[in-house]
Amino acid sequence: QVQLAESGGGLAQAGGSLRLSCAASGRGFSWYTMGWFRQVSEKEREFVAAITWRGASTSYADSVKGRFTISRDNAKNTVYLQMNSLKPEDTAVYHCAAAQTMVATPRAHEYDYWGQGTQVTVSS
Repeated sequence: QVQLAESGGGLAQAGGSLRLSCAASGRGFSWYTMGWFRQVSEKEREFVAAITWRGASTSYADSVKGRFTISRDNAKNTVYLQMNSLKPEDTAVYHCAAAQTMVATPRAHEYDYWGQGTQVTVSS
């Protein structure tokens, strides 16, 4: 069982930066692929980025490539999402998630544990 708690959300201007953190508690964090997803209102949850357990492999949604960077520190049981060059369309609730898989999967249904989310709002 893994519990996830996101932090670092807030208000940013277009072109600005934010760094999200996701702290994990419970056993086995180091073995999980970790992902970030975002959701706007009742829309479907959208994949943002994922990273495998040792950080050897990452994947990104096309909409954030070159602007967002996912990383992890297994010693701190934490995964990060550095968001640069923010756009108003990045506004959403951002969730981190953990998956028992060896690949940086973009498929939400493959993730077993989810955090409650942190709000990111980007003003134009």
